[in-house]
Amino acid sequence: MQRRTLSAIISVIAVAAIVIGVNMFADARLANVRVDLTEKHLYTLSPGTRQVLAGLKDPVTLKLFYSRQLGAAVPSYGAYADRVREMLQEYAAVSDGKVRLEYYDPEPFSSTEDHALAYGLQGVPIDQSGEQVYFGLAGTNLLDDERTIGFFQPEREPFLEYDLTKLVYDLSNPQRPVVGVMSALKLDGDPRLMMMNQGQPGGAGQPYTSTMLLRQTNDVRTVPIDTQVIDPAIQVLLVAEVPGISAATQYAIDQFVMRGGRLMVMVDPWSEAMAAVPSPTGMPPEDTSADLPLLFKAWGIEFDPKEVVGDLDDAWRVRAGPSDRTQAVNYVAWFNVRDGINHNDPATADLQQVSVAASGFIAKAPGASITFTPLLISGLQSGLLPVDEVKMPDPAKILADFKPSGGPRVIAARVRGMLKSAFTGPPPLAEGQQRPVSFPAYIAATKAPANLVVVADSDILDDRFWVRTQDFFGQSQPVPFSDNGPFVANLIDTLAGGDALIGLRGRGVSTRPFVLVNEMQSAAEAQFRQTEQTLQQHLDAVQKQLVTLRQGSQGSGQGGDQSAQPVITPAQRSAIDAARDDVLATRQKLRAVQYNLNRGIARLETELRLFDIVLVPAVLTLLAIGLGVVRRRRRARGSVGGPRAAGRPGSGVGESGARA
Repeated sequence: MQRRTLSAIISVIAVAAIVIGVNMFADARLANVRVDLTEKHLYTLSPGTRQVLAGLKDPVTLKLFYSRQLGAAVPSYGAYADRVREMLQEYAAVSDGKVRLEYYDPEPFSSTEDHALAYGLQGVPIDQSGEQVYFGLAGTNLLDDERTIGFFQPEREPFLEYDLTKLVYDLSNPQRPVVGVMSALKLDGDPRLMMMNQGQPGGAGQPYTSTMLLRQTNDVRTVPIDTQVIDPAIQVLLVAEVPGISAATQYAIDQFVMRGGRLMVMVDPWSEAMAAVPSPTGMPPEDTSADLPLLFKAWGIEFDPKEVVGDLDDAWRVRAGPSDRTQAVNYVAWFNVRDGINHNDPATADLQQVSVAASGFIAKAPGASITFTPLLISGLQSGLLPVDEVKMPDPAKILADFKPSGGPRVIAARVRGMLKSAFTGPPPLAEGQQRPVSFPAYIAATKAPANLVVVADSDILDDRFWVRTQDFFGQSQPVPFSDNGPFVANLIDTLAGGDALIGLRGRGVSTRPFVLVNEMQSAAEAQFRQTEQTLQQHLDAVQKQLVTLRQGSQGSGQGGDQSAQPVITPAQRSAIDAARDDVLATRQKLRAVQYNLNRGIARLETELRLFDIVLVPAVLTLLAIGLGVVRRRRRARGSVGGPRAAGRPGSGVGESGARA
């Protein structure tokens, strides 16, 4: 007994020594070894982040201000703070000491709180006492430049790595690419609408969120829509929605490309953004299309401003008309692009969803020598609509009449190749115009392959189609639900040559749509709309017939006196009764069609509930019973074998005793 006890004690001591030794070895040799086992590799830094950290020449100091009181009051913020802290530690480990971390807990009315306020971090009241809590980041470099994240919000967790890397990138790259923006849209805000909206957060007239995102990493300069020359300092030119562009301005764009400039063009058959802005007369615009016909024809790009792409695969749900029986309907002219995103292109590799509205389509012209690489394409259930149908749309009617055909269409594409100028020289100017003094000489063709991006929808820029604005304690905070802004910014970055941040925007967006449910709903609703339209037309005709029969019977009173009791003949009574029966039957059919609209979805929901509530527990119960039976049999075998094994020594003792 003593020997067994001593052996057990020695074994425990040996195990403890091994554990301590392994920990000491891991701490000394494996401190920087990390394994990310999270589902989406949340703690694995992207190549873009590693590129930014490897390019740091001077140290960057990151100061995290986090009030522990916030985590104690709201546990979700405490978990998010741990995520932020661990990400910052990963940045410091990868940067080889160039990223220095400092942590602060701003107590109320302390000097630490004063520092947080000095950096412009946002304090948020946690209770009725008015004490402020903080959860922000301040970054500085050796030149005393400052960049801050005012308050980390859980809604922006998918963009955490982008926000952190952008802050480090801004501190380490004082010179930014120069991007020119030519647009008839009020991308920098509309003061007239802002005054009408009284400056409310997220109201009409505010600057586009996509433009603010573009300005974060670029030197953005406005280019007039009637310019004759593009500033040579501009590296990338964004032409977004310029209706009725003149030949002189198209020549300026053409020569910018011939000189080696990089171009991103956003055309549109119908701009919802421009249509939503009231004109000075108060009347809606008749035409908001934008095109570059001279340039596209010369460069081998096809675009028809009279056709709009519709898509059943992922159409938006919009409010139906006041006379419609349903509250919402799929509007095929507005849809999300998910499966049609090119994940082999660095600008779109990590995007999950891009939303388009009244989009056109582009194609490579037959015989063109360009390389045409699609970036966004519509779904398999797409087709074309005349542009006139989306100017004053009836979503229910459009859905009922929509016939998918022709397969996917290209909405955005990269264009590369040697290009020839669309002009033989400067076009003649309009009366009263003069050329600038420093007007550059004409160039007939590019000396190197041109690099262009063409997008057939300018509404990608509009906030309505990719962000929701939330009021966060008096400050307007855009919360994205699509990757439209990152889509534009990523493409500008690739054209400008700075692709370090490309893999970060939109990374980690965890929207997981119910694909099967959406497909069932789209198919059922399309069928419902067609059947409903037929039944509704029949119902209207029968009701008109019934009204006519009643009016006819009232007109048959004696002496033409309308106040007299009507005389209804048996034939009229029979016709009225038949019409009433027809109305009731048609209404029953309409109710049945409306019920069948979601019957498949309801059946799927019932099956899933049955699986979750009944089948899974039943399977677990059967497994538990099976394990219990197996264990019981093993114990039974052990109990049977025990006496036999014990009996052998006993018999041996008896035999020896007998021999003795």
